Amino acid sequence: MAPVNSHHSHGMWYSVLGPIEVLRDGCALDLGPRQRRVLLTRLLVEDGRPVSLAELCRTLWPEDQPAAAVTSVRAHISRLRAALEPDRQGRASVLISGTLGYALRIPPQTRDTVAFEQSVDRARGALGQQNLARARQEIDAALDLWRGEAFGEAAEHAFALRETSRLNAARQDARELQTTILLQQGDVEHAVHVAEHLTVTAPLREVSWALLIRALYGAGRPVEALRQYERFRGMLARELGLDPSPGLRKLHTAVLRHDTAVLGAPRPSRSVTTLTTPPRTDSPVATPLVGRAEEVAQLHALLEAATPGHVQWAVVSGDPGSGKTRLLDEAAAQATRAGFAAIWAGGGRGCGTDRTAALHRRTTRPTDGPRRRSEVDRAQDGLQEGTEADPVAALAHEVTRAPTMCVIDDLDRADPDLPERLGRLAALLRNAPVLFVCALRDPAAPTVSGLLAELARLDTAWLQLEPLTVADVRELLAERGEMAPAADAVALHRRSRGNPFMLHELLKLPTKQRCGPDARVPVTVRAIVRAQLNEVAAPVRTMLSHAAADRGGLDIALVAAILRMRHEQLLRLVDEAVTADLLLWHEDPDDPASGHYRLPELVHDVLLDTMAVPSRQLLHAAIARELLDRGCTDPTRLARHLHAAGPLAPVTEPLPGFRSHGMTASDHTTKVGSTCLTSSGP
Repeated sequence: MAPVNSHHSHGMWYSVLGPIEVLRDGCALDLGPRQRRVLLTRLLVEDGRPVSLAELCRTLWPEDQPAAAVTSVRAHISRLRAALEPDRQGRASVLISGTLGYALRIPPQTRDTVAFEQSVDRARGALGQQNLARARQEIDAALDLWRGEAFGEAAEHAFALRETSRLNAARQDARELQTTILLQQGDVEHAVHVAEHLTVTAPLREVSWALLIRALYGAGRPVEALRQYERFRGMLARELGLDPSPGLRKLHTAVLRHDTAVLGAPRPSRSVTTLTTPPRTDSPVATPLVGRAEEVAQLHALLEAATPGHVQWAVVSGDPGSGKTRLLDEAAAQATRAGFAAIWAGGGRGCGTDRTAALHRRTTRPTDGPRRRSEVDRAQDGLQEGTEADPVAALAHEVTRAPTMCVIDDLDRADPDLPERLGRLAALLRNAPVLFVCALRDPAAPTVSGLLAELARLDTAWLQLEPLTVADVRELLAERGEMAPAADAVALHRRSRGNPFMLHELLKLPTKQRCGPDARVPVTVRAIVRAQLNEVAAPVRTMLSHAAADRGGLDIALVAAILRMRHEQLLRLVDEAVTADLLLWHEDPDDPASGHYRLPELVHDVLLDTMAVPSRQLLHAAIARELLDRGCTDPTRLARHLHAAGPLAPVTEPLPGFRSHGMTASDHTTKVGSTCLTSSGP
């Protein structure tokens, strides 16, 4: 037994808020193999109720129980009793047996689930009495009991589903209570961090979004608070066909009006500062924009250039997840602090039910300046009707009243009319204190080519967001207070490919699950990769599955032979996969003209995870058969596939290179099987 950090350092302690763990005097007991741990979890879920021997057998073997199932369960019970009561003499008093089966009889105060719920209740009571310090202490203690997903490896078993769902809901409630306490204490930055996590874990839960909006407003970030409201409104409409509740709509209006009576938060500063001085540093900001200092400086310089009354344009482009929207948030916050109004336009989905009405006012302006009617008239004359329903005419009306920053996100996914109207506005509106920032994924999209051609004649600033570097990853880890070895930063950079979104999702995982043999794929990343895979043709997915089975490398000659394709046909599939960002070309550092195709690590892992065991065995068998037919000169590679093919492995002759020893493929498979199982994947 090894000492561990524990909330219960004396006596017995049973913990299921994470992988199952039993402590005695703060030391973890050895609970044995996985089946034994699942058996103990089943008894803990039943909370003292007996479980029959037959039901325990079904727990471990839902189908095809072995002949020795009963004997095996009894052996596991015996070992558990020895671990839980090592000094027992006579009948067991903890893991007892009777005519109805086996039961675990333990005091409630020795269970982490009971301690969690009691701490939450005490925190709620302390909050009701406005004892914020006690409330914070209790809620932090409650949430500290969680070490991962409830029930760990047993969470997917049928017996645990209901209790897992209940505990996850209780954890969400506790985090919402924690956010409320943080807001009342004035710890708004911590509240923002917790609330952001809430909206990820329960994206359609309105109370979590309301807390995030309150926290962002309290942190002096009303622009982002309004953007998050629009994000939730769009998500709710797409997923459920619903509108936000009257309460959330009232909160939205309160942010627009800075109505602190509704918000229960201090009104953010709206004082005007000049752009000739450094930006204010006392205003709370979000997670630092690691690796984007140059782009932030460029946008700041454009704000300075726009201040005297000269329209400025910038185009920000980058791959999905490269941080375009985060950069725009930072730029809008800078603009607001500098006395500019911030107006947002969203080209993508979720920007409103009428997609032609793409412009949404996101903050009130700090000051009202004199209107430049000549500019308004010129702009509206050039915009056909110039009616109130025309969003760009409305924009022309707004931006000529005072210094304004207009942010157009996802321009390449906008209604086709929006780029065309903005192009005409760019040609007409020149003398106004306005900065337009357009963000898009694909500068080659046909819908934006006309606008980009017009902007190219206006001395537009072009900002291409490149992947983060290893140094950027190390800086981000340092910002998070993680003093990780350099090798960890390299591994994270390789796994995320320097994509800020992927990197931040990986960093939400426990350290051991980010990279290496225990690496997991974050839920959000898994959903994105699956969507990418579903968008390509079925033959492309088949090709990628073969690459995943071959450790992520694409052997074009081998896969073409297995799929009975000409190389030219397979290369067309390769081109589609590369275009979809599902396959990468790795140059040979010694010969840039040569190299090989590989799957990105996260794509590789998702492909393997989505394959059923028989499907995976079929792939390995097909690869092994082709390697044998070609006279494989890499016996370790062949043995790995034969081992992974299981019962589908083809009958083999002696392996090339081992004929003189009379060694067959099955012999070599046995020899290297353990190495294969502990390597980086099948």
